[in-house]
Amino acid sequence: IVLHDELDIPLGKVRTKQGGGPAGHNGLKSIDNDLGNQGYRRVRIGIGHPGDKARVSGYVLSDFASDERHLSDLIVAGISRHIDFLLNGKESDFMNKIQDETKAA
Repeated sequence: IVLHDELDIPLGKVRTKQGGGPAGHNGLKSIDNDLGNQGYRRVRIGIGHPGDKARVSGYVLSDFASDERHLSDLIVAGISRHIDFLLNGKESDFMNKIQDETKAA
């Protein structure tokens, strides 16, 4: 299972996916090369998009703002707390538990 940031998902949302290409994500390209395939399960952690393709590199390499940092901390804690759902093939339960915990943030 690979956990990674995802520009195409809004900040605070989590999605799971089995396989797929790297879609320009350098970390996934590296993992694909190391594993020799793209068939691994992914936990895609939304970071949102800066709105302009030219700003993507700086955006993904910058720190979160304080309110975004709090939300990202909640998401990481939720992933850790509910990973058993994912490991048991209950992806919907996994995502729902995390979303329920981060709604108030």
